[in-house]
Amino acid sequence: MKAVIFPNFSKNNAYEVTERVCSILYNMGFGIYVNETLQKRFPEGTHARFGSLKEIARDCDVVIAIGGDGTIIEASACAAEEDKPLLGINTGRLGFLASMETDELYNLSRLMNGNYRTENRMMIECEHVSERGAEKFIALNDIVLESKYSRLTDFSVHSGAAEITAVRANGLIFATPTGSTAYALSAGGPILEPGLECIQMTPVCPHSLFARTMLFSTDKSLRVTNSVCDKGNLYLSVDGVITGGVEAEDRLTIYRSEKTLRLIDITGNSFYKAVSRKLMNSL
Repeated sequence: MKAVIFPNFSKNNAYEVTERVCSILYNMGFGIYVNETLQKRFPEGTHARFGSLKEIARDCDVVIAIGGDGTIIEASACAAEEDKPLLGINTGRLGFLASMETDELYNLSRLMNGNYRTENRMMIECEHVSERGAEKFIALNDIVLESKYSRLTDFSVHSGAAEITAVRANGLIFATPTGSTAYALSAGGPILEPGLECIQMTPVCPHSLFARTMLFSTDKSLRVTNSVCDKGNLYLSVDGVITGGVEAEDRLTIYRSEKTLRLIDITGNSFYKAVSRKLMNSL
């Protein structure tokens, strides 16, 4: 079997944990593969082979992310694109998406005998049409349209010819059920069970007493327009990464992606356990 290791060495203990993970996997007979961009920083003596991320992910059996939620989300794009299962090992602060903590590495043996389960996590896509052309982005957590400097903007959301809502707010968050525990939760949205299939829209700081989160079925294609007074006031971010500015004449469409992430649960850390242990007591 082959494993792609996707570490974030800026996290506490990530370097040492990566050494231990590689040692355990190698002793079990795994081939260890790593993005060639990490070759100079990767621990020596780990028997790792290096190559382009796309090529090694295509030929692997599992992707292992070592870091926090951001690392797992970053690795999810690669794993989903190649339809490979993803295991998260937490060396960050929260690690809500991780299945393992650093004191649970002995459970890696389950990868060899298949003693684990996977959860299918839906993803969403955004098509951004601007004067630069059409761009598409995929997200595991959320797609956010937000103003700079906390300035109010008028947003309209349509599905087909029907206007769903018009709201004045600092921004709009379009989240998956997985992303409901991220920025959308901080903006007042509900926690959704990750097995649900829906798109969640939560306004950011709406100037209204009645603006609330809305849930849409996954067969909906949501078209977003905006009225901005100042050029360059809005930006689009996908899973926390800013992709560019959004102008009043741009077209944004959010819809369910055909890609699905297969997230490994190797230790039985259920969604409800994670909510109780990591969100209720996250400090």
